[in-house]
Amino acid sequence: MKPVIIFLSAFILNCYALSAKESSDKPTPTVKNIIFMIGDGMATNQIYAALTANKGSLNIERCPYVGFAKTYSANNYITDSAAAGTAVACGEKTENGMVGVSPDDRRLKSMLEYAADKGLSTGVAVTCELTHATPAAFIAHVRNRSSMETIAVDYTLSKVNVCIGGGRKYFENRSDGKNLTDVMKSKGFQVAYNMDEVKGITSGNLLALLADEAPEPYVIRGDMLPEAVSSAIRILNNNEKGFFLMVEGSQIDWAASSNNHAYLLDEMMDFDRTVKVALDFAEQDGNTLVVITGDHETGGLCILNGSIQTGDVKMIFASKGHTGVPVPVFTYGPGAASFSGIYENTMFLPKVLDLLDIGKDQR
Repeated sequence: MKPVIIFLSAFILNCYALSAKESSDKPTPTVKNIIFMIGDGMATNQIYAALTANKGSLNIERCPYVGFAKTYSANNYITDSAAAGTAVACGEKTENGMVGVSPDDRRLKSMLEYAADKGLSTGVAVTCELTHATPAAFIAHVRNRSSMETIAVDYTLSKVNVCIGGGRKYFENRSDGKNLTDVMKSKGFQVAYNMDEVKGITSGNLLALLADEAPEPYVIRGDMLPEAVSSAIRILNNNEKGFFLMVEGSQIDWAASSNNHAYLLDEMMDFDRTVKVALDFAEQDGNTLVVITGDHETGGLCILNGSIQTGDVKMIFASKGHTGVPVPVFTYGPGAASFSGIYENTMFLPKVLDLLDIGKDQR
């Protein structure tokens, strides 16, 4: 029996060796596209409340890697969306209220701007004004997040290709009398004012101003966000070099600030359906990294009880403002493992730049 045992052992070892060689011979997928998704005001409890309401499952669970990001700002344990968005997009802590600039007024370069300089197409799709704090952190450079007309001007100066959200008044009904929509048209942008128009556009540059200020809550606006993301991907994916798309489920924050349970669950489920659009594309494409996180937690949400079977969830809020808890980070696709662990929210930028092969000499 010994020769047989030796033969089988050798055969098994040889199979392991061949398997390892075949595995090493397979090319490691590279990151061509990045879809960076932010649930504004979303932390673990918001996610689990939605999971419970959906009777035990969410699309976000398809992500195999999970981490946590610390959210405090340069001048406050409790961050606002401007400072949090800037830390995420630009890799440096700044003070609450500041967008794309450091506390000493240095202009900070965002991951969207780095991607554009590398030749990738870029876009933003949000359920707030395009000039609101989080999308502005990827586009603009202002000391005060309330300077929405100035932020709109920064859109005309940026290299962004697709912009879908609200805020028409800051482009067209301005205190200075300028019409920035005309400026965008002169730069080759197609302009849309509703989702039917957006869905008819398949290439080129797009500015979609879907509301005078913010779009309506989910119960009125419907599937605007997943449809906007699907359209943005379709347009941006025409670039053979790849694309960077920032997506925000903006009104999760507003629902939590108002301590409105139904509004919160509606916005969370809408965001998760948008996650499905991103993950389905990434799964099919094979070279797309999807990063899903929050900028901060809002409301101090506490889940007191619930039922996976019925979808009932009993929640209370401790606050109408932001809190200081870390936010989860879910990732899918090539490079996803590098987002595991616990780290500062300023680490998103260097991780993204490493995966896009943007060297330190270019930063």
